[in-house]
Amino acid sequence: MINNVVLVGRLTREPELRYTPQNTAVATFTLAVNRRFKNAQGERESDFINCVIWRQSAENLANWCKKGALIGVTGSIQVRNYENKDGQRVYVTEVMADNFQMLESRGEKHKTTNQQSKQKNDPLLNGTPIELSDDDLPF
Repeated sequence: MINNVVLVGRLTREPELRYTPQNTAVATFTLAVNRRFKNAQGERESDFINCVIWRQSAENLANWCKKGALIGVTGSIQVRNYENKDGQRVYVTEVMADNFQMLESRGEKHKTTNQQSKQKNDPLLNGTPIELSDDDLPF
């Protein structure tokens, strides 16, 4: 049987780091992952996927990745269940992350935003035609 998951998405909130009674680190987080297709309005929808990561990887994720960070995650799907206070069985599906990788540097996100604003103002980059007369030419 194969149970492998590979995701690339953005953190929807800060990872929540906790410790078990045995002092084992565990972090929970949610990834927003774009779907491959567009909806009827021509927009991409996202899935919000709950993930759990353990031990040193959990601490690293909590220390280095903040809301909005683009990360890659590998792991597997896990379904767990419990009985709630009303006696109903509740099933939870989540990704048990084995590893994660940061896919952009902290400054890269800010740099991309600055580049986009520069492109909007640069007539050569945004394709706006420039009117030139023969008097403007140096030859």
